[in-house]
Amino acid sequence: MWDELAPIGRHADSGGYRRFAWTGADADCRAWFRAQAESRGLAYEVDRNGNQWAWLGDPEAGDAVVTGSHLDSVPDGGAFDGPLGVVSSFAALDELRARGAALTRPLAITNFGDEEGARFGLACVGSRLAAGQLTKEKAYELRDADGTTLPQAMERAGYDPETIGADPERLARIGAFVELHVEQGRALDLSGDRVGIASAIWPHGRWRFDFHGEANHAGTTRLVDRRDPMLTYAQTVLAARREAALAGAVATFGKISVEPNGVNAIPSLVRGWLDSRAADQATLDTVVTAVEKAAREQAERDGIDLDVVRESFTPVVEFEHALREELNRILGGAVPVLGTGAGHDAGILSAAVPTAMLFVRNPTGVSHSPREFAAEDDCVAGVLALADVLEGLACR
Repeated sequence: MWDELAPIGRHADSGGYRRFAWTGADADCRAWFRAQAESRGLAYEVDRNGNQWAWLGDPEAGDAVVTGSHLDSVPDGGAFDGPLGVVSSFAALDELRARGAALTRPLAITNFGDEEGARFGLACVGSRLAAGQLTKEKAYELRDADGTTLPQAMERAGYDPETIGADPERLARIGAFVELHVEQGRALDLSGDRVGIASAIWPHGRWRFDFHGEANHAGTTRLVDRRDPMLTYAQTVLAARREAALAGAVATFGKISVEPNGVNAIPSLVRGWLDSRAADQATLDTVVTAVEKAAREQAERDGIDLDVVRESFTPVVEFEHALREELNRILGGAVPVLGTGAGHDAGILSAAVPTAMLFVRNPTGVSHSPREFAAEDDCVAGVLALADVLEGLACR
């Protein structure tokens, strides 16, 4: 399975993946998922929001045990973030069948669409829609860098955008959702463990900073006469690093858009996106407030107009303690429990269904990069742990 999936969407120059929502690479990933489902005799379906499902047992019976993750990527992302969870889910099902496990609850594997938000700027679109955390109206406003709207992209990919929206009936069928994911950090590597259990997801969000200046000639405009928003933006980037370090949080300006984007032109607009995360809400609020304050003070000094828009936000997610403890019991009671600063579909769904996560060791600690890695024996350990969990939950 891994060998079949690996070439899809891989960029020849960077070695990273460009599997963006509703593109050709995304379609190929979806075709791979469907083929895996049908080759195992699973009932395949796509829900109203474009999320894929593969069912063993009656989907209408309720109290289902669901596992899976996503197949899309960030720009030039790694091979493991998302796909490891989907591949491991099919492999865990194969393991259960090899054991002769007798299911007493329906089992499903899912691929949630547009988890990374690389194309339209909002993470976890498929699960947010299903959980009612993203309205149809707001979803229709999402646009990519070329101006293509989400519904236009869905239509071009052969899906009906008119159907998107909250899906409480489907979520009501789920008794437990367990997502396996490569760890996006080195906690397991440092502890010497192959597999861990998630405790919580840090609160996190994305804020867009629009710095409006005045376009002018780079060669003829005196420095004192310039209203250059790039300078204000640069000072804001430094402020974000400073405030995050002071608070023990993280803050990153990782995406930027410049107009008119000419080498010999002073920009009229610099648009930067801030991603910030912290262990608790108060710390996150402190960081973002301080960054915006620093940006506005610098903008006033530079003669720049500033708009700040919060584009997305996810509060702290504490995974259900009872399910988390059940996973630990199934796995022998000595599995490390760790928090994460990364968002996941499991975090979105946690407001509607009991959710839990398993992490597989990442020796580099690198993620969202071609250097992301997990050793084969650790991946196998993750599959066996997931199979144990599914057996413990679905065969009781």
